[in-house]
Amino acid sequence: MAGTKTSSTHPPLLPTTEEDTVDRLRLLRSRRVGVVTYRRLLAEHGSAREALNALPEVAQAAGVSHYEPCPPGVVLAEMKAGQAAGARLIMEGDADYPVALSDISDAPPILWIIGNATLLRRPMIALVGARNASSLGTRMAKRLAEDLTLAGYVVVSGLARGIDTAAHHGALQGGTVAVQAGGVDVIYPAENTQLSEDIAKSGLRLSEMPIGLKPQARHFPARNRIISGLSQAVVVVEAAAKSGSLITARNALDQARDVLAVPGHPFDARASGCNMLLRDGATLIRNAADVIEALQPVAPIEPERPVTIEKPAAKPLHDVARLHDEILSRLGPAPMAEDQLIRDVAAPATKVAPVLVDLELEGKIARQAGGLLSRVV
Repeated sequence: MAGTKTSSTHPPLLPTTEEDTVDRLRLLRSRRVGVVTYRRLLAEHGSAREALNALPEVAQAAGVSHYEPCPPGVVLAEMKAGQAAGARLIMEGDADYPVALSDISDAPPILWIIGNATLLRRPMIALVGARNASSLGTRMAKRLAEDLTLAGYVVVSGLARGIDTAAHHGALQGGTVAVQAGGVDVIYPAENTQLSEDIAKSGLRLSEMPIGLKPQARHFPARNRIISGLSQAVVVVEAAAKSGSLITARNALDQARDVLAVPGHPFDARASGCNMLLRDGATLIRNAADVIEALQPVAPIEPERPVTIEKPAAKPLHDVARLHDEILSRLGPAPMAEDQLIRDVAAPATKVAPVLVDLELEGKIARQAGGLLSRVV
């Protein structure tokens, strides 16, 4: 099972200077600025510094008064804390930023990393599954991880209990990447403290979240898009019918990654999600050889030509207000794909995009992993 191949929707970025790094991090850490809004502001204003200067005016136009971007001191404190934790900041456009991840539409603009950054240049496969995994499931995950690293792959997982833990243990010697939901210096669950230290020595830990941030429930879906975005394929070992592993699988399909699954007994609830994936077309996996055989050759990613983005012309206020109302009437608490929303309102994407930024800054809509939108109620 594989998604429709899409290319990155954002232009390539030049390597950053130290001042530009601070500016970009300030922009990203500013209130109500998510990944998509960050990228649009950067594209519209040409640089993070200009975007920061324009942000209060943009917020004012969206109905948010007395708006202030993230202060420089907050970002400098985060960078100092990251250095103290032994972490390194890499920005989108840097040489160490993973190419596969930059190809997804909602790629994280920054990553904090601890460990061996060269692993990000090697082909990666994600292994995910249930936290309350069975003994057989953890054995399977560990064996798959060991064999895949012997074949030259890096194993990516989320450092959670169960399948994730087994996958990291199996791949420690050959190469593993742990994507964390909180700050890269915050170990969760605590029982994986020693494993996390071992990964930092021979593998890599990474996170898009601020240093010191404790993970919350809403952070895990965002983390899952990075797990799949880094990887050529996602292998689900055990998963319930409603689980985070299936969110990762859906992200993989949206990102044109292969989805593979290990079958389980129909009476075992921990295998119901895998069996559902297989029913819907995922590739059945018995061992690492099946994974390798199922993978399609990866086409080389050609560098994109620089894109010149013109600042949009001012729009009549009544047209903007009408579009605001139309978008809000279409959205509800249930997430909706942005491209579907654009089709429903029957307006050009170039007109809808700035309005979405306004509504997000105003706090009336929220963005979720996978490019989904919902109305804040």
